[in-house]
Amino acid sequence: MFDGGVSDGPDGRSDPSQLSPLVLAYIGDSIYEVFVRVMLTQNIGGGVHKLHMEATRYVRCSSQSDVIHAIFDELTEQERDVVRRGRNAHSGYVPKNANVTEYRYATGFEALLGYLFMKRSSDRLLYILRLAAQKVTGLDGT
Repeated sequence: MFDGGVSDGPDGRSDPSQLSPLVLAYIGDSIYEVFVRVMLTQNIGGGVHKLHMEATRYVRCSSQSDVIHAIFDELTEQERDVVRRGRNAHSGYVPKNANVTEYRYATGFEALLGYLFMKRSSDRLLYILRLAAQKVTGLDGT
C-alpha cells in the first residue's frame, strides 16, 4: 500500500489512533470513493454519467449508515471504538440530503476505512470494502 508521505512513529509505523476521527473520515471517504469507482468500472462499465449515478448509491450517507449498521457485529472492539469516535465527532456540517444520524454513522464508517488505511491493514481494509459493496448491491469489488 502506498506510503503517501505519512511519517512513521518510533516503531516504524504511524499511529492512526492518534489522529482525529474527522481526519480518519477524510482519508476514508477518499479510499471508499476510489474503491467504488474502480469496482463499478470493472463490474458494470458504461459511460461516466452512468458510473457516477451508480456510485452515488454507495457513497451517499444513508448507504454508508446502513453498511456500518450491517457489519458492526463483525468488527473488532478496536474497530468499533473507531466507528464510535467517528460517529460522535462533530464536524459542524451535515449535507442537505442527509439527516444528522445517517451522516454521523457514515462518518463513523469513513473513519474506520481511514483508520485501517493509515494502520496499513490492507487485507482487513479490502475485506471491509468488499463487505460494504455486498451490503449495498451484492457486488464484491473483485
